[in-house]
Amino acid sequence: MRDPGGLGGEVPQRLSEAEEIARRKAEHLKLAAEGDVETRTAAGWDDVQIVHDALPDVDAADVDLRVRFLGRTLELPLVISGMTGGHGRALAVNELLARVAEKRGIAMGVGSQRAALRDPMLVPTYSVVRQSAPHAFVIANLGISQLVKQDREEALGAREIGQIIAMVKADALAIHLNYLEESVQPEGQTRARGALAAIRALTRRATVPVIAKETGAGITRDVALRLRRAGVRAIDVGGVGGTSFAAVEALRAAAQSDSARMSLGNRFRDWGVPTAVAVAGVGAVGLPVIATGGVRSGLDAAKALALGATLVGVGRPLLQAALRGESEVLRWVDDFALELRTAVFLAGVHRAADLARVPRVLTGEVKLWIDQLGYTRARTSRTTRTIRSR
Repeated sequence: MRDPGGLGGEVPQRLSEAEEIARRKAEHLKLAAEGDVETRTAAGWDDVQIVHDALPDVDAADVDLRVRFLGRTLELPLVISGMTGGHGRALAVNELLARVAEKRGIAMGVGSQRAALRDPMLVPTYSVVRQSAPHAFVIANLGISQLVKQDREEALGAREIGQIIAMVKADALAIHLNYLEESVQPEGQTRARGALAAIRALTRRATVPVIAKETGAGITRDVALRLRRAGVRAIDVGGVGGTSFAAVEALRAAAQSDSARMSLGNRFRDWGVPTAVAVAGVGAVGLPVIATGGVRSGLDAAKALALGATLVGVGRPLLQAALRGESEVLRWVDDFALELRTAVFLAGVHRAADLARVPRVLTGEVKLWIDQLGYTRARTSRTTRTIRSR
């Protein structure tokens, strides 16, 4: 049997369902950190410019980066995206990232918790987050496929949902919408009929707010409106521009000599809505928005907030930093905060949340997307300037 954290050698035979899920999660972690899995399509931040204020009426040191999210105050508008859990290597990664979340007053999500329902021995790989971050805003995580009856698996019920929330003493529950990944994954679950009704039922019985979270293909305004009507309390747009889980699954398929799935994943590597476009569309729906997908700096975050985001989610850069040590993660977060503070100061406003009302200019592909989707026509709440793409 090969090392479950690697991708070489033969696939183990006759694994139990729990072992299979744990192996898959270990492969995801390794590929997300080390593989060539980023989209070739940009998130769109280069097409968003915040208009400079040459005479700000605030001291840079007095800029307030705190934000309110689902009733809680965060020191930075940053969430460590739910990435891992459910296998041995995840425990150390989640523990380290949780310590940083606690120290810097930011939010943190965990990876899909289905594995721990199948194998209670894996619970500590998730529960370590709350143990290491007793005061942080922690987001539990479950896939939409687990709310819908699949070919060989029943939908989870209220008892299992309660276990998932209690496992990390969660402040919110993210339901990740990952049908692109499931479509490419050799073990993918693609029964989707009734998914919206399942979300509606969940929001009625969940003991914490429910967040709808895409995982790399983006969310449009129309979908966000459906989710709001279903009772979702916040939306993580998870757009194109960061890690492509189609690319991750293509690499996994290649390791299993599954040429059809490998080809499918490569073909759909850039499928979806760029993050900047998704934020611009969903920001008008009236729910808190998390901009995840290709956020690589505090300046990217400032642009996301200017488009209507409440927070930004960051995954791969923090995972890579975590594998180098806690000091590297702290350095990344502190650099992010300095860059965001500088952008707020140069935009001439006092708070990070005020970026939502500053003038900004849209160009290029982002403008084309926004115009053709009709998002520009619906904007009336703040000053917006656009120039035609050359």
